[in-house]
Amino acid sequence: MTEQTKERGEHGHLSRADIVQMAGDIGDAKVAAIEASGATLEQLEEAVAWAGGQDQLMSKGGHPLSGIVGELHVILTADEAFSDERD
Repeated sequence: MTEQTKERGEHGHLSRADIVQMAGDIGDAKVAAIEASGATLEQLEEAVAWAGGQDQLMSKGGHPLSGIVGELHVILTADEAFSDERD
């Protein structure tokens, strides 16, 4: 088991450190909700990009988010202050 795997746990779930590193200091409730989602690092990266407004660069077709990425996006943007919290 690698050090990164240990940090994420035996099942590959994101740790608090992973989430804070990727999304910033978003608060305990949001971190707990993301941990509970079972999301992967890649899914969190995509949701963070969308929440940070980079979605316009990623998809000019404007496809809707779905699944875990959509759930993460809702969590991250629940209070509309996501961009400010990451700075």
